[in-house]
Amino acid sequence: MAGRSIVHFFLGSVAIALGSYIYFTMQIDMSANGDYKNAASIYEFTVKDTHGNDISLEKYKGKVVLVVNIASKCGLTKNNYEKLTDLKEKYGERGLVILNFPCNQFGSQMPEADGEAMVCHLRDSKADIGEVFAKVDVNGDNAAPLYKYLKAKQTGTLGSGIKWNFTKFLVNKEGVPINRYAPTTDPMDIAKDIEKLL
Repeated sequence: MAGRSIVHFFLGSVAIALGSYIYFTMQIDMSANGDYKNAASIYEFTVKDTHGNDISLEKYKGKVVLVVNIASKCGLTKNNYEKLTDLKEKYGERGLVILNFPCNQFGSQMPEADGEAMVCHLRDSKADIGEVFAKVDVNGDNAAPLYKYLKAKQTGTLGSGIKWNFTKFLVNKEGVPINRYAPTTDPMDIAKDIEKLL
């Protein structure tokens, strides 16, 4: 009888420990990326770079950030690559950081894989456009939590969904999105807004 009580006590203790572990693990995950609606800034998100490494966006605290969903085979690619490069050259030393997220959701226009293929594509395109992260979805159930947050904070003309490649979000030095620009907005037309934040 005493042996059975010990077994029950042991199993109960294991169940409580396991339940606590699962609960706290879920809370950590939610605070990092899951609970985008309650996030105060982009600094609460962690994303993967093009090589699969975790990058906390807290790294960009105190910087003005431009977030862009990029594609390689889009009619907007050439102009955006050129002008994003110009923005980086003009404002990079003053505190602008451009965060580029490849996305294949619009016409499958970003076929390059993450990692070396992405690096080679940008190098061959002479696109020194800033930091490049892993390919993401920007719409739908599988949208990256960062993009869910950005869309919730800055809706577009026809709702919150991203309409096409090269939608841009401007984020202030506190990590709060303050403006959203259509895919057809020339990056250099954002310069005056960037200057106000630097």
